[in-house]
Amino acid sequence: MWVSEPDFLEEFCQQVAKAIEAQFSSTLIPVFNLTGTVIHTNLGRSSLPAEAVDSMVTAATHATNLEYDLLSGKRGDRDSHLERAICEMTGAEAATVVNNNAAAVLLVLNTLALNKEVIISRGELVEIGGAFRIPDVMESAYCTLREIGTTNRTHLKDYAAAINSDTGLLMKVHTSNYEIRGFTNSVSESDLSELSKEKGIPFVSDLGSGSLVDLRQFNLPYEPTVKDTIDMGADLVTFSGDKLLGGPQAGIIVGKRELIEKVKNNPLKRALRVDKITLAALLAVINIYKDPDRLESRLPMLADLARPVAGIEEVAAKVIAAVSERLAGRALVTVQACKSQIGSGALPLDLMESRGLCITPLAEKGKTDDALQRLSLAFRALPKPVIGRISDGRLLFDLRCLRDVDGFLGQLDSLAG
Repeated sequence: MWVSEPDFLEEFCQQVAKAIEAQFSSTLIPVFNLTGTVIHTNLGRSSLPAEAVDSMVTAATHATNLEYDLLSGKRGDRDSHLERAICEMTGAEAATVVNNNAAAVLLVLNTLALNKEVIISRGELVEIGGAFRIPDVMESAYCTLREIGTTNRTHLKDYAAAINSDTGLLMKVHTSNYEIRGFTNSVSESDLSELSKEKGIPFVSDLGSGSLVDLRQFNLPYEPTVKDTIDMGADLVTFSGDKLLGGPQAGIIVGKRELIEKVKNNPLKRALRVDKITLAALLAVINIYKDPDRLESRLPMLADLARPVAGIEEVAAKVIAAVSERLAGRALVTVQACKSQIGSGALPLDLMESRGLCITPLAEKGKTDDALQRLSLAFRALPKPVIGRISDGRLLFDLRCLRDVDGFLGQLDSLAG
C-alpha cells in the first residue's frame, strides 16, 4: 500500500517520539487492582494514606534529624523516631525497624541463636511468596533447625523434650498463608512463654502480617494482634509494616528491651536498616492508629477491606453500561457476586463478599482461551493498566478496590480492538 510522504513523515515522527518517551519513562507505573486480592504482593501491597505521602515528601526534600539529637547536639538513633509510638501501640518495652519482616526474622535469629538450635513446630515451617522458606531463613542466619511434632499436632512436651544446651530459642511462626483443620493441636504463646522462662531461653513469635488492632470491630475475621502476643508472654515479636498494618514495606521487631538492644547491636542491623523516607511513612501510619475512631476512613488498606457490599454495588452500577458498550459484539458483560481475599498470606480461608464485572468473550467454540488472553492483555495495555483475574472461561474484575471510577471509565476509549 502506497503511503504519501506527509503521512510517512508524521508516522515516523510519532514512532520516534514514542521511542524517546519510552527511554525516559519509569517502568514502575500505577495500575487498577481489580484482582480481588486487596493486599496484593505483586501489585505493591498496601496503598499509603495521604499523611504518609506528605511525610515522605518532607523527608525526601529536606535535610532531617534522622540520626541527630537536637537536645544534645550529638549523634542520635534513627529508631528513636518510631520506638515510642510503636511501644504505645503494642505494649512492648522497646522496638526496632528493618526493611521487611524476612529481614526482621533473619536478624533476630542471627542475634539470639547464632550457631545454636531453634526449636519450631513442623507444622509452622511455612513457605511464603517467591519460594521463601523459614528453614532457608534459619540456614542463612547460621542457626540449626530443630523441628518437633508433626504437621498437624505439636504438644508442649515436644518443645520441652527438644531443649538442650545447644538451644538458642523457641520460635512460633503464625501460619498466615495456610490453615490446617481437623485433628490438630498447637501450643499457645502463653504456654511457650512459661516454658521459655523456666528454661531461661528466649521465646520469639513471628506474626507475619501483624495487625495492631482487633479487625473484628470492622466486621473482619479475627487476626492475633501484636499486643495480644506481647501480653501472652512473647519475648520478641516480628511483623510486617506493609500488610495488615497498612504502611510501607518494613519489618518491625518489638519486645524486651534487653533483647532489642542485642538485636540493634548486631552488625547486620546496619545492612538491614530502613531509610528516612520509610521511617517517615511508617511513623505517619502508626500515628493514625492513635485515632481509632477515624482509622477506617483514613487508612486505605482498611477502607478497602471493610468496604460494604452496597458501596461496591454502586460502583458496579456506574461502570457496567460503559464497559458493555465498549465491548459490544466482543463480550458479554454482567455484574456478579464474587469473593475478595485479604492477601499477602493473611487469613487465607476468610473471604469477603464482593461484586465484580464478569466479562465472557463471544468467541467461536474452542477459541475462548485465546479471546480471554487477548481481552486481558487489552485491559493491561491501557494507560493505567487494569489487572483482573481469569476464572472459569471469564475475565473477572472485582470492584472492591476501584475508587477512581472516572479514571477507569475515561480510558476505555483506548481499549484496543
